Amino acid sequence: METPFLETVVGVFKVKARVWNVFVSAKETDVELTVDSGFTYTVLPGSLLEKLDVKPIRRVRLRLADNRVVERELGEVGIEIEGYRLSSTPVIFGDEDAYLLGSVAMEGLSLAPDVVKKKLVPVEALLM
Repeated sequence: METPFLETVVGVFKVKARVWNVFVSAKETDVELTVDSGFTYTVLPGSLLEKLDVKPIRRVRLRLADNRVVERELGEVGIEIEGYRLSSTPVIFGDEDAYLLGSVAMEGLSLAPDVVKKKLVPVEALLM
């Protein structure tokens, strides 16, 4: 069986998270997200977001690794990772295999990737 590309990249790892509809918190699910600070937004499968009744609030332009620009729908979810909770973070309606934690959510959670230990660690926020 082939190893997916993202799992072989140095510094990339996975974390367990809980996500929910920001307007109906009872609509929630547990997911496993690939952590890579190269992603701006968290990306989840569109079908999962639809099951949680998350609604798109706008379309955004995104530059891909191959330099192409695509448009995708963006919504909002709540997220919790290892006891760190964020009431709302942007989320992209992605393909069915897309489970990616973006830097906007990590910053909001005050967490950063430790690529050596392959885990998220708490960081100080700046107030300057």
